[in-house]
Amino acid sequence: MGKIMRTWSLMSDCWQVLKADKSLLVFPLISGICCLLLLASFAIPIYASHTWVPPACDAAAAQQVAYYGTLFTFYVANYFIVVFFNSAIVACAAIRMGGGEPTVGDGLRAAAGRLPVIAGWALVSATVGLILRMIEDRSDKFGEIIAGLFGMAWTAISFLVVPVLVIENKGPFAALGESTSLLKKTWGEQVVSNFSFGSIFFLLSIPAWALVILSFTLHAGTAIIVACIALAAVYLIVLSLIHTALQAIFQTALYLYAQNGQVPDGFRSNVLENALGR
Repeated sequence: MGKIMRTWSLMSDCWQVLKADKSLLVFPLISGICCLLLLASFAIPIYASHTWVPPACDAAAAQQVAYYGTLFTFYVANYFIVVFFNSAIVACAAIRMGGGEPTVGDGLRAAAGRLPVIAGWALVSATVGLILRMIEDRSDKFGEIIAGLFGMAWTAISFLVVPVLVIENKGPFAALGESTSLLKKTWGEQVVSNFSFGSIFFLLSIPAWALVILSFTLHAGTAIIVACIALAAVYLIVLSLIHTALQAIFQTALYLYAQNGQVPDGFRSNVLENALGR
């Protein structure tokens, strides 16, 4: 409970940074729209051709290559979009924490200046994602558990990769090594904070689901049900945007403090000291 309370303190500090730069929400919004368009561009033709089901182990090599090749291409494009706009958030957050006044243009220029390393990291992430997917598709329950554990470990060691890419302009493997090194300082709090962020936002999402369920339970009219669903959808979208922005701000603050020991503007020293176990 103590760690969860410290996580709440971290979220509060991150929220103060976000309040000072509400324009940061533009990045996850554009990212989400681009990801949806990308998903539609892949999902519609795949569904129409009935190739969306993973091929069996004894399927023809051409069928397996086509399926996993398409999946890999989707992963690369999706990771590129997500990392690009997360990089923009990190760049703006770093400017704000350094005492500057970032703009949306600053974030986009910083991300555009890191296109080679962002593309490289998207390839690495897509490769790992494809391997995990293939293990899940071809394994029994034990294999799925192994893939899940490996996925959790990968998420942990790559937690600070994006700040390293943006601020140090290192290549994907060097950034992964730096993230892993910093992980030794931040291990416990990274895992708990990541979990607690998700838990807190899950609790905050309950009113939206409750509103929709209540509208059906009370047998409200069609117009009211549609209105409730629309309201819940907007609320969940805004909540998701805030979650993404706060997570990127948290990663940036943790990275900066782990690197030089100086407390970024907008954060309390005791909160980050607890995050690093100091």
